[in-house]
Amino acid sequence: MNETPIPPPADWVARWQRIARRVRVPLGFLTAGLYLYELWRGQPRPDAIAWSLALVVPGLWLRAYASGYVKKNQELTTTGPYAHTRNPLYLGSMLIAAGFAVALMSWPVALVLTIGFLVIYVPVIASEERFLRATFPAFDEYCRQVPRLFPRLGSANGPEDESSGRFSLALYLKHREYNALLGVILLYLSLAFLRPVIAFIVRGRP
Repeated sequence: MNETPIPPPADWVARWQRIARRVRVPLGFLTAGLYLYELWRGQPRPDAIAWSLALVVPGLWLRAYASGYVKKNQELTTTGPYAHTRNPLYLGSMLIAAGFAVALMSWPVALVLTIGFLVIYVPVIASEERFLRATFPAFDEYCRQVPRLFPRLGSANGPEDESSGRFSLALYLKHREYNALLGVILLYLSLAFLRPVIAFIVRGRP
């Protein structure tokens, strides 16, 4: 009697990606709801907003800098910020998110953002590394020299290797990384002007 073969179980990356797809939208709504609640609860402090810039500005710069080097699925990028961290775009996003948690002085927002990163970005990074390892033979050596996320202080490349890669404005525009800047501007405008609108809606007065 022939038995129907049992398909092999999905690995942890595939399982985690399925979970991430299911929770991504609810986490987004939860984060937005907490953001509005924290604005309704109290006006952000000017000093907290000023301190947040110490994280948001480097995060924006790092994302913009990295977008001018990376050629997705075409080559293994190891120059520019990629000589210090394998995931400068994600690190930049973390800095921006942490900056807005600081601006709101909100532990709930910080906690939800941290959970969101772990649930959504960890499987994405693992999947991307799997693709890069299968596509580019030099990836394993690159991994031995450059940390996955938190950057090394010195470049992993020598002067000759470093000079072979240059920031490309065309790549920056192609990746539409300016959208991150526009998003940050809108968020800061909301910190300044959205609370009176929320108060008017909830209480009928500013």
